[in-house]
Amino acid sequence: MITEWTTKLRYLPYKDWSDQQIIDIEQKIANSHWRLGYHIQPSTGLLNDPNGFSYFNGQWHLFYQSFPYGPVHGLKNWTHLTSDDLVHWKDHGPLLLPGDKQDSHGAYSGSAIPVDDKLFLIYTGNVRDKAWVRHPKQDGAWVDTENKLTKISTPLIEEPKAGFTDHFRDPQILKHDGKYYCLIGARKKDDTGHVLVYQADSVTGPWQYKTELKFTDQKMGYMIECPNLVFVDGQPVLIFCPQGIAQDVLSYKNIYPNAYIIGKGFDWEKFEFIEPSEIKNLDDGFDVYATEVLNAPDGRALTVSWIGLPDTNYPSDIEGWANCYSLVKELHLEDNELYQIPVVENNHLMRNEITTSEITPQSKISINLDENQSGQVSVKTELGEELQIQLNATNGNILVDRTNTGVAVAVDHGTIRETNVGQGKITAELYLDNTVFELYINGGKKVITGRIFPKGQQFFVDSKNVQLQKVQLEKIY
Repeated sequence: MITEWTTKLRYLPYKDWSDQQIIDIEQKIANSHWRLGYHIQPSTGLLNDPNGFSYFNGQWHLFYQSFPYGPVHGLKNWTHLTSDDLVHWKDHGPLLLPGDKQDSHGAYSGSAIPVDDKLFLIYTGNVRDKAWVRHPKQDGAWVDTENKLTKISTPLIEEPKAGFTDHFRDPQILKHDGKYYCLIGARKKDDTGHVLVYQADSVTGPWQYKTELKFTDQKMGYMIECPNLVFVDGQPVLIFCPQGIAQDVLSYKNIYPNAYIIGKGFDWEKFEFIEPSEIKNLDDGFDVYATEVLNAPDGRALTVSWIGLPDTNYPSDIEGWANCYSLVKELHLEDNELYQIPVVENNHLMRNEITTSEITPQSKISINLDENQSGQVSVKTELGEELQIQLNATNGNILVDRTNTGVAVAVDHGTIRETNVGQGKITAELYLDNTVFELYINGGKKVITGRIFPKGQQFFVDSKNVQLQKVQLEKIY
């Protein structure tokens, strides 16, 4: 196994890697007790941003940005997944491979849209010159019904707009009234974050700059990554990652936040949110980032998130793999707040009810706390490691503590997260999958997500003043 990842190794062409590197990782993974049962995870190496979430040719499609040779950011590809039910995913391996002149140093994040009988991918091509200066390109590719990919060799958008830096990436493609639009995250030369809008009559262009997306008068940090516009119950919602945003604009504890803003309406000509809400955290937990959205053909607004953070090391790195995705979630609005719940298809995972304190590593735990009560739920291992959830119905506060859950993660950013749902009865659904948890509170009004890395391999749950119902969940691997 490689222990020192030089720049040369990270960007070594795929053809120059030996098969042994993948074999070494697979052997490490085979002995791992940190792998997951029903969350998307990389077959080897690094997984980060979800890309190309779409419905095409009678199936759901999703790509994970991947560096297969180690748990580091290197020469990225898009690895292709398909599903019939948003729960069971087939991994087809890398499909969008880097190395051509328009993506010589990586196929970075982007999105997808069906066009006639093909799926169109738009992505950022990472290109470096001999002086290691970055020249980002916005590139295109076609996927046919046999899942064969053909790249477009000429960039759709050759360079950033004047006045912006080389931080210019993560295109989201949209169609409205017969025209195509593209939102791109960008960093201005004054070190402020923006979302640029481009327009075209055809997905292959020509693409022309239109305007900046207008959704706030506040400074959005120094860079906006992964901008995603989605319409939820008829209203526009922008989900995005404002790196470096000031704490007095958005209070957050992670290295970078994943945030959202809701509008009362949307002006497509001006690309402007009408009566935008304040900015809020999408997830009040530890590890959610780079969420990608889909306004699905069946009418649902769906998302999937990277459970992992940039510039963060995870204990599974020593085994040659890193990170996972959230469950696919459905979005709704209520009282101008965004609600997130796992798609109903996840009910297919439910198997036997668990009546003992010992639970399986793949479990769903339903939590009920009566009003005017406080209580606690603890998920423990045989070694005394503990994920602690404290709930207070008198003030609506929920606290999640991963301090003593095993091997530490990102302790510089704290090991406790809190949120509030208001006074009254508290209900929650805790999805546990060995080393990841997703806690959906009061029907998804608040969500707390995180990774844990216990050394123990047996799980137990107990509670105080809280009613629990426990169900074993099926593995998809």
